[in-house]
Amino acid sequence: MVDPGELVTATLRREFCEEALNSLESNGEEPDTEQRIQSLFSQEHLPVYRGYVDDPRNTDNAWMETQAVNYHDETGHILDKLALQAGDDAGKVQWVDISGGCSLYANHAHFIQIVAEQRGAHW
Repeated sequence: MVDPGELVTATLRREFCEEALNSLESNGEEPDTEQRIQSLFSQEHLPVYRGYVDDPRNTDNAWMETQAVNYHDETGHILDKLALQAGDDAGKVQWVDISGGCSLYANHAHFIQIVAEQRGAHW
């Protein structure tokens, strides 16, 4: 979630580090890891979706909105050596091959489909 006064781009980086790299429990990121994260999140991103999202927490008076973007590692050299480790409220984290048959939370499969189509990848 975006903290009050926080830029969405800062939230994306923070949430990735907290949930996929377990940064809240680490003793400080390795310099190489920090450099890779900086390289990934300083590049131009692809806007994917912004708006209402189906969520079990939605009510008639309150609802979730989201902003999805794609940061792409074209060569694989940024993300290839990152040691993924679930942290914060993430149950587990891993790289997976994507397809139309992926079982993902809420609208997430639709967001992945948009990225695949815009990047010219198989879906």
